[in-house]
Amino acid sequence: MTLPPQNEKAITVGSGIEIVGDRFTPRTFRAVLFDFDGTLSLLRRGWQDVMIPMMVKILRETGTDEQSEELHELVENFVMQLNGKQTIYQMIQLDEEVQARGGPPREPLDYKNQYHELLWSHVSVRIEAVRSGQVPVEKAQVPGSVPLLEALQERGLDLYLASGTDLKYVQDEVRLLELEKFFGQHIHGALDDYKNFSKAQVIQRIIQQTDVAGHEILAFGDGYVEIEEVGRVGGVTVGVASDEIQRKGINDWKRERLIRAGANMIVGDYRQLPQLLET
Repeated sequence: MTLPPQNEKAITVGSGIEIVGDRFTPRTFRAVLFDFDGTLSLLRRGWQDVMIPMMVKILRETGTDEQSEELHELVENFVMQLNGKQTIYQMIQLDEEVQARGGPPREPLDYKNQYHELLWSHVSVRIEAVRSGQVPVEKAQVPGSVPLLEALQERGLDLYLASGTDLKYVQDEVRLLELEKFFGQHIHGALDDYKNFSKAQVIQRIIQQTDVAGHEILAFGDGYVEIEEVGRVGGVTVGVASDEIQRKGINDWKRERLIRAGANMIVGDYRQLPQLLET
């Protein structure tokens, strides 16, 4: 991965909207690709706080003499660099790290199932709270998501959703958040046969199966992968540095990494919709 200079500046063009350096050229778009978790949905907020400690604990159990702080930094780096890919890739990397420290090889799917069990104890409570009406649907969305999707759809753009979370969960959570009407059949997620899904594959299908060119694709996401892949085909990328806990403002940690991944623009959410659409 080629990283831009760390001192590249983002220019504020409106409250909560930044353009990074000279990367952005206004143009007409015809298709929009969205990530899901952290970009539209807050149901899985804090997943990093489940995955990273789990992996650190597993690496400590190999008998390595590395300190927990060192392992945490190692794990955090590869987890976030793989953010946006299917979860299995993070578990494949974990297995490689375990074996590098003399630990026994293990099926990455076993690690993935272990992680899902830990995460589900948090996510299932949130899902039930929304399903029962205890928590309003909009409280589980990144602020301004629905008005943004409505505005893009009204302008005739085709909307696609691609998530590294397993497809069956994505489909259920999209319905729960009442977002299915915006994407129709264009909802994609991780598969058991993980080599048959990637965000790069979704992008290539858009280009090959429609007459949309790469530079006519706009992407919204809070992870490396969608930013890099849409940038690779010449599209424009909006890095969503959402603060998933406070539901407002910019998460500086996300912002820094999204800029390094090549994001053309940075937003925290979609409250400044008129300004964002104008930009």
